Amino acid sequence: MPATTGTEEATVRDTYDVVVLGAGPTGENVADRAHALGLSAVIVESELVGGECSYWACMPSKALLRPVTARADARRVPGLLQAAAAPLDSKAVLAHRDAFASHWKDDGQVRWLDSAGIDFVRGRARLDGPRRVVVATGGEGERVLTARHAVAVCTGSRAVLPDLPGLADARPWTSREATSAQSVPPRLAVVGGGVVGVEMATAWQALGSRVTLLVRGGGLLPKMEPFAGELVAESLAEMGATVRTGVSVSAVRREMPNGPATVVLDNGEELVADEILFATGRAPRTDDIGLETVGLEPGSWLETDDTCRVTGVADGWLYAVGDVNHRALLTHQGKYQARIVGAAIAAQAQGTTALDTGRWGAHAATADTAAVPQVVFTDPEAASVGLTAAEAERAGHRTRVVDFDLGSVAGAGLYADGYRGRARMVVDLDRETLLGVTFVGPAVGELLHSATVAVAGEVPVDRLWHAVPAYPTISEVWLRLLETYRG
Repeated sequence: MPATTGTEEATVRDTYDVVVLGAGPTGENVADRAHALGLSAVIVESELVGGECSYWACMPSKALLRPVTARADARRVPGLLQAAAAPLDSKAVLAHRDAFASHWKDDGQVRWLDSAGIDFVRGRARLDGPRRVVVATGGEGERVLTARHAVAVCTGSRAVLPDLPGLADARPWTSREATSAQSVPPRLAVVGGGVVGVEMATAWQALGSRVTLLVRGGGLLPKMEPFAGELVAESLAEMGATVRTGVSVSAVRREMPNGPATVVLDNGEELVADEILFATGRAPRTDDIGLETVGLEPGSWLETDDTCRVTGVADGWLYAVGDVNHRALLTHQGKYQARIVGAAIAAQAQGTTALDTGRWGAHAATADTAAVPQVVFTDPEAASVGLTAAEAERAGHRTRVVDFDLGSVAGAGLYADGYRGRARMVVDLDRETLLGVTFVGPAVGELLHSATVAVAGEVPVDRLWHAVPAYPTISEVWLRLLETYRG
């Protein structure tokens, strides 16, 4: 932006159309979309540009898991079994992970911001009343950023540790340590049966840890169809991991700083591990961003409408995008919301287009409630979009659930000997469209977008009948599901 002098310089330099707090994928996309539509934007980040996904979540975790699933697939293909029988080279896998995490340096992402025309301030940002953000920049003091049109809070979420005796002194892993560890622990206890728990149990068991997975509920992946958790649990057990459900941790102790830790269960039983990963939930990073200056509760999830505008703030200038709004805690959903928000802010700022906030409108994040896709990168993979059968029933839909054995599809048999998997579609009988689809099996993540298009597009079942799957591919399961539905 143009440089001037004195007081005028601060006013010009620090006033933008949009101020974004948080430079993870969500914040980057809000700023990029707003800038592409003609607005000036600045983004503030206190850690690494690229956020949790780039350095401690999506990218490093999938870099750890890809060699695991590739070897598992090779072991199921005639002619490759012997070649794939050797243990994984853990040093090579960890080095591969380090590269995908950019060695925890954000130079490349900072360069991208510059190339995209987005200004960047490194520091800790706090709201200071309407449309005003104060940034503590360390040795450079403070910068005051004023937004002409909008401030977008994209600060993400953090792992939550339970309040257990001895836990603070036991130095537990959270998702960050689990994805960035530089050596393989001989014994790893994983507490929690959600996505982080099962993915990290899969990765570290394959890399050489003896994993014990401790789950308070009755099964794994409780937000997906029950068979997803069942098939993943079977596979983990076959890998050598111990899966225990219906157990809770009551205390943890680590008597020596570099020694093993002891996990005490609610039944009094104790088990010893070299590291303990707690994957038991997330909390919003909103505790120290000045929410109290605009009438909101520090540390709270931010409630929004479908444009991701915060409902508790007057004049509609504050947006909460990504994890902080608790709509769908997934990187791709945060980026989707960001595209919606960037377009909505630009439309409001330019006054040339009325907001289209109806169902599936250009300025409504409808997919957050109707068509959220997710892949769990275990072996087998679990992939789903939309509602589960139970969710559809609770929502009052009149449905029919159609299941099919994925292993009986010709493409699956060619993909791997002994292929095990399952597919389910949930049909809305009143509209004859799909409410949800779930696949479990090797490589099903690449099937998911077809299901997402069907659910988000509300494609009638009769039209899906004309979408011919190529033979012999695993996607032929679509034909089998439709044949089963038609009877």
